[in-house]
Amino acid sequence: MTEAIRGFWVASATPLALDGSADPAKLAAHIRQLFSKGVDGVVLFGTTGEGTSFNVAERILTVEALLKAGIAADRIGIGGGFPAISDSIALTRAMLGLGIRHVLYLPPYFDRSVTSAGIEDAFAATFDGVADDRLRASLYHIPQVSGVSIPTSVAASLRKRYGRLVAGLKDSSGDFKQFQAFRAAAPELAITVGNEVDIARAIAAGGAGTICGMANIAPELVRGMIDGADVEARMQAAVDIVVKSPSFLATLKAILAAQTGDAGWLRVRPPLRALSDGAALKRQLDELTSPAIA
Repeated sequence: MTEAIRGFWVASATPLALDGSADPAKLAAHIRQLFSKGVDGVVLFGTTGEGTSFNVAERILTVEALLKAGIAADRIGIGGGFPAISDSIALTRAMLGLGIRHVLYLPPYFDRSVTSAGIEDAFAATFDGVADDRLRASLYHIPQVSGVSIPTSVAASLRKRYGRLVAGLKDSSGDFKQFQAFRAAAPELAITVGNEVDIARAIAAGGAGTICGMANIAPELVRGMIDGADVEARMQAAVDIVVKSPSFLATLKAILAAQTGDAGWLRVRPPLRALSDGAALKRQLDELTSPAIA
């Protein structure tokens, strides 16, 4: 098993059944399709996976089903951030018991007044509560969504306190200067980027790779970014199709529905609202992904 998430990982979308529960059979098929395109691993129940809409039990049941379906534990990471630290501890212990070591943790969110010391205390309470050296934690920095940043000083301090248990950090800020600041403050952390347009420059600057959502619908473009192909303009245009829509997640799922011919992919959990059709969006994306990438 790897010590940290490196290479090409996908922040997977979560397909839903008619009753709104996660659909593990469809998710397993989606993951296998991603693996066939050169993806190294998947992170479940992150931002792209509507993670904050799923409780501890639901995440555990889904992972158990994926393991039974033959998805290897060392190719799975999971979003483990909750407002309640006890939930993060409970999920992490369950994941370690299933052989999954990679867990991504948001900083405490909702309270925007928290101090750097308080953020570090929250992470430390989780790691101390889990008390298992098998864990390989990644800190998850996405302040435009969570409302709370991870200070570079906190990332550096946690790595110093816990060593390889704090293995990595995912920077989804979309600010390359922030990525550089994390690299400078905590060079031993495996830092992945979520912003697809930054992948090539981040790898060139010592980054560990990517955990990104666009690979659900455009894995070839993401692979091109990793391999250093001249596709940055196409990647930006593809990202714009999704992020400039009213709902990133509903749009991404609508494109997946059009790509697979499976309208079930349209389903989202409240408070999101599903799009009715992604065919036009798929055609826009096809214009960017169909030319050969070399």
